[in-house]
Amino acid sequence: MKFKFLLLLVMLSGGMLLSNSAFAQIESGTKTESSDPDEDAPLDDIVERTIMQEKKILAYDHLREHDIFWEKRIWRVIDVGEKINKTFVYPKAPFINILMDAAIDGEINVYSDEDFTNKLDPNEASSMGSSVDTVYIMDPETYEEKVEIVRNDLNWEDIKRFRVKEVWFFDAEASQLRVRILGISPLRDVNDDNGNFRYEQPMFWIYYPDCRETLARHKAFNMFNDAGVLSWEDLLEMRFFSSYVYKESNVYDRRLKDYKSEVDLLLEAQKIHDKIFNFEHDLWSY
Repeated sequence: MKFKFLLLLVMLSGGMLLSNSAFAQIESGTKTESSDPDEDAPLDDIVERTIMQEKKILAYDHLREHDIFWEKRIWRVIDVGEKINKTFVYPKAPFINILMDAAIDGEINVYSDEDFTNKLDPNEASSMGSSVDTVYIMDPETYEEKVEIVRNDLNWEDIKRFRVKEVWFFDAEASQLRVRILGISPLRDVNDDNGNFRYEQPMFWIYYPDCRETLARHKAFNMFNDAGVLSWEDLLEMRFFSSYVYKESNVYDRRLKDYKSEVDLLLEAQKIHDKIFNFEHDLWSY
């Protein structure tokens, strides 16, 4: 009888200690199994993926001004409507959302011009692509017409093209024709009051060399292999995208569409593209 009484006393004492300990953990803000339901959430994969976060970018080769004896500045347009460019509008991680989030968090700098002279602050970047409309609504009780202000946030599906500014140059030391991207800009459509398309407008420009580290930490969708680790820095450096020439450096500073149209515009863009590669070919004799 005494043994049973002592056993019951020990069980009650232990239960009280556990209760006080759990209560103290909750009071102190310590995470418990019940307070953090996501702690034991299942992994939506077969292994934990950490390569992307640990990856380091490969620095550009050192260049001397004396070794660059030829270069050409080219502006290209990436149309996300093309099949190979669908990675830019992957619904789970659209490219525009990656740029916007990095700009708002201050990870990358954004500029209002393609010469990278006018830097925008994060507050200006957060309002990029948003618009404010005034709509008239009818009060169902008083039947009075009221004005309501509606904010339209940026929809990633509205960004259908990106503009890329790059420099093609011949490195005499390496005897190679090379290319480096200078800037990237998302383009948005500007419509009139009736919803008719007027023109395309660059939202902002990012200076690509300073953004490589950030883009290397964001995974791009690999169409051919889900296990293949492909970052946005890899995709852009390997030029795993399709584009067409929008402008080349010229004495008039004009775009192709300023003096060409329709089929002639596409032929002129291809002509510029071929001229660059023919330049390297013509340097050698066989």
